[in-house]
Amino acid sequence: MTTPLLEVRNLRKRYGGVDAVADVSFDLAAGEMLALIGPNGAGKTTCFNMLSGQLRPDAGSVRLAGRELSGLPPRAIWRLGVGRTFQIAETFGSMTALENVQMALLSREQRLFSLWRRAAAQFSDEAAQLLDAVGMAAQRDRPCAVLAYGDVKRVELAIALANRPRLLLMDEPTAGMGMGERHALMALVRDLARERQLGVLFTEHSMDVVFGYAGRILVLARGRLIAQGDPESVRKDAQVREVYFGSSAGQPA
Repeated sequence: MTTPLLEVRNLRKRYGGVDAVADVSFDLAAGEMLALIGPNGAGKTTCFNMLSGQLRPDAGSVRLAGRELSGLPPRAIWRLGVGRTFQIAETFGSMTALENVQMALLSREQRLFSLWRRAAAQFSDEAAQLLDAVGMAAQRDRPCAVLAYGDVKRVELAIALANRPRLLLMDEPTAGMGMGERHALMALVRDLARERQLGVLFTEHSMDVVFGYAGRILVLARGRLIAQGDPESVRKDAQVREVYFGSSAGQPA
């Protein structure tokens, strides 16, 4: 049996007397698209922050390709092959798309700017290749401040790919995007996951994105997993319909 890329076991985070995340366990395979959904306050962001090292779990285990991540700082987890994008895209607006990706590559190699060698000369080819992979080659020399929001999200994806991750965490990747942009971005991520055998865990409020692109879905409510499985089984789950609609009559669309 193949060992999962990501193994999460009994993950827990408690604030006062409230479990923000309680005994959450799941696996993620290389090349798989896994969605983590739930109503506001379900614990999705807390779970993400524990996986990326921004929060230390109170209990539980997070293993990437057999390596324990719990307790490591975010920088160490990033260097072990965990990339992340955020709900609000984080790029340097005054820099070009190419320069933003070059900065990520410089960080990966732990290089400082040199008085004898301009930073712009470093990793230019690799940065251009990453932008080409996300469909941004034609806009490589434009400042991020003037790019359409969907294009900024693509640049952020290229930045996340700069450390050659095995696992990509995407927090609300299509937030603020129109329908066409949402589907174009997620189709791109799906193709990259398959080509690079990249495990992708994403949170998302747009159910058309979740049910259109996730191979499996995890559903959180009040910090606990209440359902998991393929999109069709989750769509039909009575408890999931109750959580989202307050009635077993509806279903995620």
